[in-house]
Amino acid sequence: MTLAPQELTVRPLAGPQELDLFRRLSYVLDHELADDLATGRRRPEWMWVALRGERVVARAAWWTSEEGGQPLALDFFDLDDTLPEPERGAIGERLLETATAAVLPKGAARPEYGRFVPPDWHEDPAARDIVEARVRVMERTGARMLVERLRLEWRAGTPVPADSGWLVFRQVSGREDLVALMTPVMAGTLDAHGRADLASGLSAREAAEKHYDEELAGYRSPRDWWRVAELPGGEPVGFVVPARNNYNPIIAYIGVVPAHRGQGYIDDILAEGTRVLAAQGVDRIRAATDLDNVPMAKSFERLGYVNFERSFNMVWD
Repeated sequence: MTLAPQELTVRPLAGPQELDLFRRLSYVLDHELADDLATGRRRPEWMWVALRGERVVARAAWWTSEEGGQPLALDFFDLDDTLPEPERGAIGERLLETATAAVLPKGAARPEYGRFVPPDWHEDPAARDIVEARVRVMERTGARMLVERLRLEWRAGTPVPADSGWLVFRQVSGREDLVALMTPVMAGTLDAHGRADLASGLSAREAAEKHYDEELAGYRSPRDWWRVAELPGGEPVGFVVPARNNYNPIIAYIGVVPAHRGQGYIDDILAEGTRVLAAQGVDRIRAATDLDNVPMAKSFERLGYVNFERSFNMVWD
């Protein structure tokens, strides 16, 4: 279906005062928008709507981790799901291409598109229609699916196992201490982002350094929460990075070095990270793991983490 130009207005928000206009469509992150605007993690010129008169029929927005940063993720893309296809998709495609051309510097790589979805979206016809409508638009603009992930949550009151004594935990002493352990973990990773880094030509060491510098180094929570797990004789087994992002306490990263996988140590390491955050009196701890990383998912389940949501990421090559 071809839309006549006069039928659709595609534009960014004029300012924070138009936030209610943006929120005429809904998504699970709507409650974060006001604070994100106030802290500079979002900008009105990164928040776009497609309008038919006063009716919002599509919207999109980008996010960054701190004020002054470049767009790091396309995390809002919503359509008016009362519209039929192919009209719904045509509107979304026009909005996305118009907004992308205006928001991103010429020649810049497109940030990933990420979306949170219900845990049963594959089985729920209504949820599946909503997800697949957005995926189709992304694919028509050249994106491909990278990964689907489980989003997990530990809730206050859930028992945390006591230290079994099998491992000795110490604080991470610095960047090199952790990167040296991340490197062998990266070499055999089940994580789709890590695999993509390796497939791009990065060495395991380079991929580990990238992960540290682009993600872990940005957390403002105390570094003395980070733990290395060792055997009583001092041999490293793995590590865990409990942290706070801009929204929640999280298990930011966890790994077991290849020589010690399959021996049950992951549960002890996850329990230590959970204990560190639970000791801060938090109401919940968030975590995520790729759908294909079955051993990690089972460990979260054994520790009482609940799969409350899923997410997926799409990339442009």
